[in-house]
Amino acid sequence: MEVYETLPIVPLRDVVVFPHMMMPFVIGRPSSTRALEHALAKDKRIFLAAQHDAAIDDPAPHDIYTMGCVANIVQSLKLPDGNVKVLVEGVERARAIEWKEDKGFYRVVVKIVARLKDPAGDVESAMSRVVSLFEQYVKLSNNLHYDAMIAAVRVDDPGKLADTIASHLVVSVDEKQNLLEIISPLERLNRIAGILEAEVDKLQVDRRIQSRVKKQMEKAQKEYYLNEKMKAIQKELGRKDEKGNEVDELKKKIEQAKMPKEAEEKATQELKRLEAMPAMSAEATVSRNYLDWLVAVPWHKKSKESRDLKRAEEILHEDHYGLEKIKERILEFLAVRALVKKPKATILTFSGPPGVGKTSLAKSIARAMNRKFVRLSLGGVRDEAEVRGHRRTYIGAFPGQIIQMMKKAGTQNPVFLLDEVDKMSMDFRGDPSAALLEVLDPEQNHMFLDHYLDVEYDLSHVMFICTANVLHTVPQALRDRMEVLPLPGYTEQEKTEIAKRFLVRKSVEGTGLTKENITFTDDALSTIIQRYTREAGVRNLEREIGSICRKIARRVVAESRSYSEAITSERVTYHLGVPRFRPTVAEEKNEVGIATGLAWTEVGGEILVTEATLMPGKGILMLTGKLGTVMQESAQAAMSYVRSKAEEFGIPKDFNRRQDLHIHVPEGAIPKDGPSAGITMATALVSVLTRVPTRRDVAMTGEITLRGKVLPIGGVKEKLLAAHRAGIRTIVLPRENEKDLADIPKAVLDVLKVYMVETMDEVLKIALAEPLPPPLTARASAPATVEDVDDTRTH
Repeated sequence: MEVYETLPIVPLRDVVVFPHMMMPFVIGRPSSTRALEHALAKDKRIFLAAQHDAAIDDPAPHDIYTMGCVANIVQSLKLPDGNVKVLVEGVERARAIEWKEDKGFYRVVVKIVARLKDPAGDVESAMSRVVSLFEQYVKLSNNLHYDAMIAAVRVDDPGKLADTIASHLVVSVDEKQNLLEIISPLERLNRIAGILEAEVDKLQVDRRIQSRVKKQMEKAQKEYYLNEKMKAIQKELGRKDEKGNEVDELKKKIEQAKMPKEAEEKATQELKRLEAMPAMSAEATVSRNYLDWLVAVPWHKKSKESRDLKRAEEILHEDHYGLEKIKERILEFLAVRALVKKPKATILTFSGPPGVGKTSLAKSIARAMNRKFVRLSLGGVRDEAEVRGHRRTYIGAFPGQIIQMMKKAGTQNPVFLLDEVDKMSMDFRGDPSAALLEVLDPEQNHMFLDHYLDVEYDLSHVMFICTANVLHTVPQALRDRMEVLPLPGYTEQEKTEIAKRFLVRKSVEGTGLTKENITFTDDALSTIIQRYTREAGVRNLEREIGSICRKIARRVVAESRSYSEAITSERVTYHLGVPRFRPTVAEEKNEVGIATGLAWTEVGGEILVTEATLMPGKGILMLTGKLGTVMQESAQAAMSYVRSKAEEFGIPKDFNRRQDLHIHVPEGAIPKDGPSAGITMATALVSVLTRVPTRRDVAMTGEITLRGKVLPIGGVKEKLLAAHRAGIRTIVLPRENEKDLADIPKAVLDVLKVYMVETMDEVLKIALAEPLPPPLTARASAPATVEDVDDTRTH
């Protein structure tokens, strides 16, 4: 049976009243006061419903939820400020059907919501589950009294249990209103169980966090208490505490460091911060490390520099053979330093193939100048922070390698070697070569800023020496700051001298032998150099000498300490086995279509034989031998030159219509490029087309133009040394390279005959074994073909 009732309504802010719930609240709005007075005058029953928005002072019917609770007014008390304090008891759910306005308040016709009965089995299990969860919720919550709450939920009515628990949940008004509008007790219990599970999880997390924080606070308080107690004990004993000692020590070091004003102010400020920090805090460790670095870097200490040129010259000659130009430059540098108090810093860069002594030369310079020596290898460095350091905000931050090496040197004026400067790379972390621009610029490096130290550091007293195998990988801006001193490969004579003076002695001592146990003849050293090594430097030479010494050491141990052996050329082959290299020598005889060129490589010079052959075809020019683009273009330029001068050379003008030409450069697995083989290829082409053989004892290098001009090339010294090693004595060079002959050792130039040329005609006169045939216009004979060639000449 449906029950309807007309009751005054009081809208509630942020409160939802459930049946069986006692709720006190204060009424202040005039309309709510009138509705309360009307209810008190009748049967003390009133309808309570929550507002959608608590901020609305005068709510209209659409601002109030339709589902509410019919309640009995248990008590009311008028307060001095005109408000009324009311205690109500919820009776049953009701839904507002119709609104009536009556003398400044609303009365509503409500329909009483009948109670539903659910299956007993399902209800009982839901009740036990909700009671269990509510017990956990009350235990974890600090706002609810455990005993009172447990007593309140000991009821048999599922609806009353659900409403009692819902009224005590700390959830939003909307969530509580949803629970009020659920009629079925079973459904309401399941909904409450879901809410309780979520709330219990939240409270458990809060409890764990609170427990952890409490433990940390207790630990910190304990540490603080014990530290204070220790301080009091130390004070009573008349001693200073450990932290005080550390601070005093750091203060003393800062004074002794004689830092610039800016650095000293920063150090003093950081020391004050350190004093204020707890000794065991992480921040104190960071500050302590920073101060340690500040005082460890040399700010004023310098090595007393030796400016004795004679002594320096003796040391350089003692450590290195040859390299006269480099030694002269170093002595010039020392002479300037002797005359000028504050000379401008110079950045020397030693460029040359591996094993020629770049790194060891830098060590000798440091020894000659009586300076400390530090070495930083830049090979593979790709992070800008390696040079400038990391900012102190990062965990585990450190200064860059420049500052670290300065600390290691311990002086302001070391010789600082930046090794393998051409091997740096870059990625998303920055470009270290760009960071080096500041380090290697004399105009800037007096105020070098490391990210970690964050104060300017003076690098202007440092003598920077860089080493590189090649310079084309060094950025142009960085190369512009360097004074490049090339160290070319050693001649065979120089290698023999180096082996006799340094390498043999070093290997003999390194293997525990004596001079009586082993001796090397000059022939033996020459055999090792020619047949077992192929390099510009002497590293492999040292290895091979060391290998022979180890074999002799074994014999000494096995036989007797007095065992002795003289290493001759034959004994070298016995100890080292089959020669690894055949000597690169000139061709055995003059041949048609073969010209000897000269090439530059990173490990020194090489001779480069170029072959050309002729065959019937349609004028195709084939190029093989893994030639690069520039070298292929040089071959095409040489071909165009030969075609344009064909008649002058006695070659049929239309030879390219009936014949194919093939140019091949042997050792086809090795990439080759560059324009310097232009005249070599042109000579080979002319030779094969005219059937005139080339001279086997002539080597040439130079770029060719379409007009037959010979242009200058690079790597002259390395190329001439390669020709000298190969036994070639006649060299053809571009006239503009005449200036480069000053770098060639006199011992080499004395045995070479060098022709300086400007045109291809001059090259052919020197390179061909016989004069060219007369021009075709002077001959009445028919054009020669491949079939007409005289078979008596070798091809």
